[in-house]
Amino acid sequence: MKNQLRIGTLVGGADAVRVIPQIMKHDFESFNLTFWQTTGDLDLAETAKRVRELVDEHDITISAVSVFGNPLTGAGNNADTLASWERVIDHAHLFGADIVSGFTGRLTDQPIDESIPRFKEVFGELARRAADRGVRIAFENCDMDGTWQKGDWNIAHNPTAWEMMFNAVPDENIGLEWEPCHQMTSLIDPIPQLRKWAPKVFHVHGKDATIAWDIVKEHGVHGPHEFVWHRTPGFGDTNWSDIITILRQNGYQGMIDIEGWHDPVYKDELEMTGQVHALRYLKQCRGGDFVPNPV
Repeated sequence: MKNQLRIGTLVGGADAVRVIPQIMKHDFESFNLTFWQTTGDLDLAETAKRVRELVDEHDITISAVSVFGNPLTGAGNNADTLASWERVIDHAHLFGADIVSGFTGRLTDQPIDESIPRFKEVFGELARRAADRGVRIAFENCDMDGTWQKGDWNIAHNPTAWEMMFNAVPDENIGLEWEPCHQMTSLIDPIPQLRKWAPKVFHVHGKDATIAWDIVKEHGVHGPHEFVWHRTPGFGDTNWSDIITILRQNGYQGMIDIEGWHDPVYKDELEMTGQVHALRYLKQCRGGDFVPNPV
């Protein structure tokens, strides 16, 4: 797939062997395998072998392997999150992936500033471990309902936090797993942000948002009315041709993987209908299929 920016989707890592054969016929070009808080007792080496048997013959790439939990505290169900990060970094190459992604974690209900020393301790070590294995670390930019002052799960949802994080751990192999949706829910315009931060974007999630500006103008953001919705690309406010243009202008070599299961309309029995629409839309936004020039 010369000169292609691959378009794929997210698949649960523990379900990958079951799910991928069912959806690969829709012409997804990559899969981001995800785990929630822990890889559990899953045999990663065996899973990687079986996944590669499914995807390699169809020229499908595993773009990233992700662990979404709180590795800074290890509290509650996050007890295995840090160890899962280590296991996934060690096994990423078996999947053919060079990106491991997830939340930074956070000291629960403390201001973001208070998490930086612990972030430096944990991800300084993980960045070195990843570098030794040719792996890059990418932080999802979801706030998980957190603010600057309090929250759980993740501090990497605001560009001021990014500055602090990358100053604390200046390693070149740590960056962002970015999407416009999580910025739009905070009423941040994603386009100028991406122009500035594109060199630090290692992986992109295909998720958009719709902002109801009429509700914001009438009721504000603290009233009883919803004013923003997560959307599948092609149904939200973002022109993804602009996103892809900025990425390519900055030499982006990664992929865009659709993060489904959030759209308030294209859900339930319409989930894959929405995802396949997004797949076709994003392929159109990148310019379609690669066409060689005449010699």
